Amino acid sequence: MKQATNKSAIAALSLALLASLALSACSRQSEAPSEAAQAEAPAAIAGSFSIGEFQAIPLRDGGLEFPNDNQVLGVGKTPEEVAQLLGAESLPTDKVSLTITPLLVKASDRVLLFDTGAGANFGAVAGLLAQSMTEAQLDTAAVTDIFISHPHGDHVGGLINAEGTSTFPNATIHIAAADWAFLQGLSAETAANIGLPEYAKLVAAMTPKVAPFEPNAELLPGVVKAVEIRGHTPGHSGYLIGSGADSVLYIGDAMHHYVVSVQKPDWTIAFDLDAPTAQTSRAELLASSADSGQRIYAVHFPFPALGKVERRGEGFVWAPAN
Repeated sequence: MKQATNKSAIAALSLALLASLALSACSRQSEAPSEAAQAEAPAAIAGSFSIGEFQAIPLRDGGLEFPNDNQVLGVGKTPEEVAQLLGAESLPTDKVSLTITPLLVKASDRVLLFDTGAGANFGAVAGLLAQSMTEAQLDTAAVTDIFISHPHGDHVGGLINAEGTSTFPNATIHIAAADWAFLQGLSAETAANIGLPEYAKLVAAMTPKVAPFEPNAELLPGVVKAVEIRGHTPGHSGYLIGSGADSVLYIGDAMHHYVVSVQKPDWTIAFDLDAPTAQTSRAELLASSADSGQRIYAVHFPFPALGKVERRGEGFVWAPAN
């Protein structure tokens, strides 16, 4: 059953990505804030924030759009149900839009990057990370550590450039051992279906730089700790950056949309390999974050992707940082 579920999720992801590219090619108008406007604007250093003594800089890579047809978000629901949820927050009801916003953190003598965007995997709708870094006067060669939440094309694509060589030549790549094994075991066809058309080049570039880790490992003591968030991929990981009340939890793809994922954590998203487990993880993350006041960085939420989860009645809402 698990194998069948994985094949179904991968097929759905492939179809969803194709739908995104087609919709984005027809219309670059996204829900507020406009991702098209974000992609065309200079990197917004104004979006930077502090994590204790660390400086954190959100970096725009682009965005994805999907029609509201229940093939991506709200699988098993109806377009009307999704539209009602979106409309209540004054969002377009015919589509859903996601940003791709990796996070860079300067921590003492290290430069940390959390996910790397899409690279060339999704065409013109994404792949702006290196450009955003240049505009923000950040050097790709200065990055010392890269933390991958999971190996989907919009998270690892930026690891290689158009020539197939490493974009970040001096960085160690931290990825959960289970996800590294998952990535290495893909067929070329399955890799393409999850947004990795240059699969062989990607794995070749990553191999000498990868530092696999086990769930919840302390990766850089006092700076970065892995946080297992199960269900999306075999080793999907969030990362707790810093410590104490000023820390930030980078959640990868535990949640995708700042309205749908937060207000309806039990709704299925096509990208999750193990949807029931992912739904449980999402609900637990929302509850624990709301109760603790933990700051969250959600790579697919509206720029600058930082905020908190708050309770509203019996549910939750996203409260972006001011």
